Amino acid sequence: MTMAPYMRLRQICLVAPQLAPVISDIAEIMGLAVCYRDGNVAKYGLENALLPVDTIMLEVVAPFKDGTTAGRFIEKTGGRGGYMAIFCCNDPDERGRNANALGVRTANVIDHAPYHGVQLHPRDCRAAFIEFNHTAGSDDIFGTYPPAGPDWQKFVRKEVTQALTAVEMQSPDPHGLAQHWSKIIGVAADGPELKLPNATFRFVKGASEIMSALEFRVADAAHVLHVARSKGLAVAGNEFLLGGVIFRVS
Repeated sequence: MTMAPYMRLRQICLVAPQLAPVISDIAEIMGLAVCYRDGNVAKYGLENALLPVDTIMLEVVAPFKDGTTAGRFIEKTGGRGGYMAIFCCNDPDERGRNANALGVRTANVIDHAPYHGVQLHPRDCRAAFIEFNHTAGSDDIFGTYPPAGPDWQKFVRKEVTQALTAVEMQSPDPHGLAQHWSKIIGVAADGPELKLPNATFRFVKGASEIMSALEFRVADAAHVLHVARSKGLAVAGNEFLLGGVIFRVS
């Protein structure tokens, strides 16, 4: 049986020098709960934690030893920019082959049945890692998603943060980056935007190519900004810097 094709944002991964206080700050400011810490990432020299924002996972990884890809990423970017954009789709291998044909190399294939993921090389993707994955038998967005643990659904909190609505990517050539990601992901660019069913990627002008901001729909923006200030974060307008990216709330 072949699945109807689909492409959704499943997860955003940020990288931090240490998990504390980034995870507790995200949880307290955004009203989110940690659903899982994955022991499997230790073999890559990392520790992590995931927090569901409705059905999109927000993950933070931190290196605990030298020589990790994540550690090099922090050094190279000065700690700025999101690390990975992770998409669930019906056929990650097909997306990987398509990317390879565009000259984008596969960096890593993860096969932990029922989960299958294809990670692409960040240098070829530009701005951030792209991963495509599929979990057999869980095309329901509330279905099983092994990277988020066995019962992530129980940890969804919506009193404060209702949705992660947009991901901002910056580049000296935002149009070129939008076109490049459009070809890799297989979603037509609408000017400087790629609209997925559950989130929008927006491409803006900036000095370097990074995943620069995450935008959230919240119940009460003033309250969120107040809590961010109380944690000692620099709030400007409706945004603050946390985990290497701007959190923008409305």
